[in-house]
Amino acid sequence: MFWTSYLLAVLALILAWPVPVLLSRAQWPARSPFTAMVLWQAIALAGGLSMIGAMLVYGLEPIGENLIAGLKSLAGMVFNNEPTTALGFWHLFALSAAALLTAHLVFTLLLTYYKIERQRRRHRELLALLASPSEDGPGTVVINHDSPVAYCLPGGARSVTVLSDGLMAALEPAELRAVLIHENAHLSQRHDLLLWAFAAWRQALPWFPTTRLAQTAVNSLIEMLADDVALRTESKGTLIKAIAIVASGTSQPAIGAPTLNAGGAVVEGNTVSATGGADSPRTTASRVSRLLSPQPPLTKGLRLLVLAASALLLAVPTALLIVPGLLG
Repeated sequence: MFWTSYLLAVLALILAWPVPVLLSRAQWPARSPFTAMVLWQAIALAGGLSMIGAMLVYGLEPIGENLIAGLKSLAGMVFNNEPTTALGFWHLFALSAAALLTAHLVFTLLLTYYKIERQRRRHRELLALLASPSEDGPGTVVINHDSPVAYCLPGGARSVTVLSDGLMAALEPAELRAVLIHENAHLSQRHDLLLWAFAAWRQALPWFPTTRLAQTAVNSLIEMLADDVALRTESKGTLIKAIAIVASGTSQPAIGAPTLNAGGAVVEGNTVSATGGADSPRTTASRVSRLLSPQPPLTKGLRLLVLAASALLLAVPTALLIVPGLLG
């Protein structure tokens, strides 16, 4: 149990700092956004599991040879009102920390979802009053705003893409199609769920610099994924011009929309506009640079290697926690 907790703690530290920092500085994610997205998710899940698992295993060490046996012994102490003298101060501290961190992460995840849904509901109410249906297809509405603005508001069957008069006047038909395809990609690929999870992770652990790095990277990757969908039917020149026009507009719709990102999750201080997204100027510049100077996608072998590494990241802490108990 001691070595298990030690290995989990080391893995948690590695996934909390050097790995995310190196990945955030790497150039290859732009060549395969989907693969990079999978890796970011694996890092977040494996890091959280390792952190909580290390504290839990260490805390249960005196009362069980493995996690399952330790949990059974702890349950017996709790439900049978048995003394906990077998557990020292630091073991009780570790168990309490594991329980509190787990509760904090779950609570923050649910609270973030509640806030997002409340903002979306208020946003839809405003759109019902101030927007009019667009001729560009169902699920698209237009607001009376001179600046080029476009964004999507997820909600299952109630999902909607919002355009401004200024945007429609500034874009050519092909550019407008690129914007609509881009936004529909956000909705169909459910990018809002990814953004919700990483926004909650940052809210739960704001003192971890890597939570900011992860959220920034994920915001950028979803924009690249949506760009790639638009490129299936529209030219790079068309998409680049659309990005530039949208990025030149205001980041806050005139209807007083709540703070949202491309998938409707919370972003600090910005509302997302279509092909400008929840982008900072830096993200917009990186997307344009990616389109102007395209790099070849990762080879199938490298993609499989990254996906295998992602699976391994999840498998290692899971195995360290569960396998000894099953073997025992």
